[in-house]
Amino acid sequence: MDLKVSNGTGLGDERTTSLLLLGFLQSCPHSCFQRELETLGHELPGRLFHDDELQTDGNRYSHFPSAAAVETDSERQEEAVRDVARQLAQIGDRLEGSIRPGMVAGLASRFSIRSLSEEDRRQCLAAALEQLMQTCPADMDHEKTQLLLIMLLAKKIADHSPALLRDIFRTTVTFINQNLITYVRNLVQNEMD
Repeated sequence: MDLKVSNGTGLGDERTTSLLLLGFLQSCPHSCFQRELETLGHELPGRLFHDDELQTDGNRYSHFPSAAAVETDSERQEEAVRDVARQLAQIGDRLEGSIRPGMVAGLASRFSIRSLSEEDRRQCLAAALEQLMQTCPADMDHEKTQLLLIMLLAKKIADHSPALLRDIFRTTVTFINQNLITYVRNLVQNEMD
């Protein structure tokens, strides 16, 4: 019998998507939001628990021999997510010009409205993405194009208004998890294989 103590062998969709977007944004060295991005990176959930650390239920982490394998899998997956993020950032450089400054300014203005709900923000992003999809090359994979454009929108909005980074980050992660998570999982798995 193989005993394991974990919440699964993977990072979890929320963490994977957050790492993907964070890695993508970190691949933009000349952006205006680097300080905000660094702060956000420190606030993201950490790795698996290690010996003598308290878990959220108040218990100490139990170390079974197979727990090291789970940690190694998680670290491999995390590195794969970072690699995918870098690759997407390189491809995104070619699509970045398709996002008009007026669209970015309009979205930043909408995101600045504090009373705007998370769902309204997500719908704003979805509408902008739909417009952008009509202008993109048809030879690119549809889901890959969507993922690239939604992350580029996040980058452009944060670059336009760095104070909005946390909000646009959260909304983009939610959007990806609701609409593109299967594609993200496949990208990461293919990178790990």
